[in-house]
Amino acid sequence: MSWELEKKNFYNFIIKNRVIGFFDEPITLKSGRKSYWYVNWRTVAEDVFLLNTISDYLLLFVKHLNLKPDCFYGVPEGATKLGIITQFKWAFKDKKIKPGMYTLSMGRGKPKEHGDLKDKFFLGIPKGNVILLEDTSTTGSSMLNTIDDLTKINVNIIAAIGLTNRNEIRDDGFTVEEALNKKGVKYYSMSDAIDIIPKLKLNPTVATHIENYFKKYGKKEIKF
Repeated sequence: MSWELEKKNFYNFIIKNRVIGFFDEPITLKSGRKSYWYVNWRTVAEDVFLLNTISDYLLLFVKHLNLKPDCFYGVPEGATKLGIITQFKWAFKDKKIKPGMYTLSMGRGKPKEHGDLKDKFFLGIPKGNVILLEDTSTTGSSMLNTIDDLTKINVNIIAAIGLTNRNEIRDDGFTVEEALNKKGVKYYSMSDAIDIIPKLKLNPTVATHIENYFKKYGKKEIKF
């Protein structure tokens, strides 16, 4: 089984589970942008079976990239659960696993007010070669902040992986990929909204709103 063969199934998984949805009236995203569409992995991540499925797709994608991590770390709080379950499964793929070999790391959503830096931000510090995980990438601000926190304690981040990239340009003119590259971290997306949205059935009004959104914020324009 290869990622090239399974990528279509992953896209169908996204569509079937309504990860991407639309509004008649715009909402304000975390980035501050007004959007008629959203990417929401949280509902899927609340289901044990579906989260396990996502993790399997993720591990296949990591194999496709030929990455050799020691630790998966989810950006708090969007990818925390994905990071934990993926790390657990990854560690037990090693038939020689023994105590002390693999860390189960988790970031705090809100830093502790007191204590060492490592204890303020983490419940178990990521060790070795680390892959940073994110569910939805818009401007990448959460990933960039997490990279800064990890860099302060000399964590070696070998890659950042997002489940879905919204394919937007940041206010500074950079894409998410470019912004992370400036930090020395390579970014990979398992799916791209600009590829998925045209596969969905939209009413003409919403489709026009989406087209206008990508003209303003998109990496490239979207056509239906």
